[in-house]
Amino acid sequence: MIEKFIERTLFSSRWLLAPIYLGLSFALIALGIKFFQELIHTFTIVISMSESDLVLSILSLIDMSLVGSLIVMVMFSGYENFVSKIDLDEGDEKLDWHGKLDAGTLKLKVAASIVAISSIHLLQKFMEVSQIPDNKLMWYVIIHMTFVVSALLLAYLDKIAFAGHRTH
Repeated sequence: MIEKFIERTLFSSRWLLAPIYLGLSFALIALGIKFFQELIHTFTIVISMSESDLVLSILSLIDMSLVGSLIVMVMFSGYENFVSKIDLDEGDEKLDWHGKLDAGTLKLKVAASIVAISSIHLLQKFMEVSQIPDNKLMWYVIIHMTFVVSALLLAYLDKIAFAGHRTH
């Protein structure tokens, strides 16, 4: 009887994650506001901008879109994997990956997204290479390579540990 109560309580506690995933939707709204703020700012000064400044601004927009995509992926997949199935009506739009990302695949996608975001930041730094000291640039590269190696190791560990258990 106590065991059953503890198990039910533990299983029900997954709903404590629901407000966190809902909070991510508010983070997505905040990111959207910053995205459009940057876009409007870029349009107001595009004539006076240098080409490299325009590229940096565009890279910043791409960076924000990647972060937004990451938020959506974590929000939906995390909710589905850890809280409850998302029930959509037959006529509703459905994302291609919806319901197909398990926790391991989600981790890999998050790691790949972090590498992509880090790549954009590194590219931004290389666009400003003349203004950045060599030792600081070296640390940017080391940090980026740490993300790359971590993502590769995570993918390899996932492959040897869990790939045989996946159905897709």
